[in-house]
Amino acid sequence: MNIVFDLDGTLVDTAPDLHAAVNRMLVEEGLAPLDLPTVTSFIGNGLPKLVERVMAARGLPKTRFPQIFDTVRDFYNAAPATHSRPMPGVVALLEKLRAAGHGLGVCTNKPEKPTLLILSLLRLDGYFTSVVGGDTLPEKKPHPAPLRLAFERLGEGPRLYVGDSEIDAEAALAVGVPFAIYEHGYRKQAIEGLPHDFRFADFEALAGVVDGFEAASEA
Repeated sequence: MNIVFDLDGTLVDTAPDLHAAVNRMLVEEGLAPLDLPTVTSFIGNGLPKLVERVMAARGLPKTRFPQIFDTVRDFYNAAPATHSRPMPGVVALLEKLRAAGHGLGVCTNKPEKPTLLILSLLRLDGYFTSVVGGDTLPEKKPHPAPLRLAFERLGEGPRLYVGDSEIDAEAALAVGVPFAIYEHGYRKQAIEGLPHDFRFADFEALAGVVDGFEAASEA
């Protein structure tokens, strides 16, 4: 079975390092920092959109976007995994899935370079044979192209996408693959309003979802 995961808010709690990069920029601008929940609420459509939301929250003119974006990007790329950690239970799940022979991939709106660096620094890179970032293609999720590519790189077989947000739900629907939604993460809408096939609160439970789905696919 081929399983593709979202990164931010699903595999890894990346918000703390994004928060740090944003606040370093704000300090340079002589502006008040933002709290972690606020920055977390801005995550989901890629770094450019996050920076746009930060700028709007602090009244920075849109004309300065290129400079502000470059500053935040450089701060973040220099330290993308200082405070970020895998979500609880993720490593144990990946070990189990790899041992069972499942194909594993990542599809994220985060640019490919910091995605690969985060996976490497957190020692998660060895689990994945397919990684598609937000700049791998011209399109980002929820456009179906990135998720479709992530699965194509894994080859044939039953498919499952695992994510935490509205964007993930929409992408899975667009590609036509079953979607398992993580109850925690960086979602902006209530989980009850999002299309999903499975819902799980911890990654140990996701292992059971995978086993059940695989058995149903083979029946």
